[in-house]
Amino acid sequence: MDHLYIVSYDVRNPRRWKRLFQTMHGFGDWLQLSVFQCRLDKIRKLRLEASIREIVNSREDHVLIMDLGPADSVTPKVSSIGKVFDPVKKESTIV
Repeated sequence: MDHLYIVSYDVRNPRRWKRLFQTMHGFGDWLQLSVFQCRLDKIRKLRLEASIREIVNSREDHVLIMDLGPADSVTPKVSSIGKVFDPVKKESTIV
């Protein structure tokens, strides 16, 4: 069962930030500078966490992974000023 996640990060080094930003594009949709929404099953979440651990420096960087719940039944309550917020829809992912 897929869950909807919000991933945000504060990475001090520009190289690590860019690498993490590129990696995140393989797991979810970009919302803002260092914020992604991801629809992941358990395996893909574990892969995401492993990829993040390979990139970040645990003494300098900080990554938050917020589980919003089952993707098919969660209704995020989001206030959006400017661009419209669209929750990630279920679709095939080619890796």
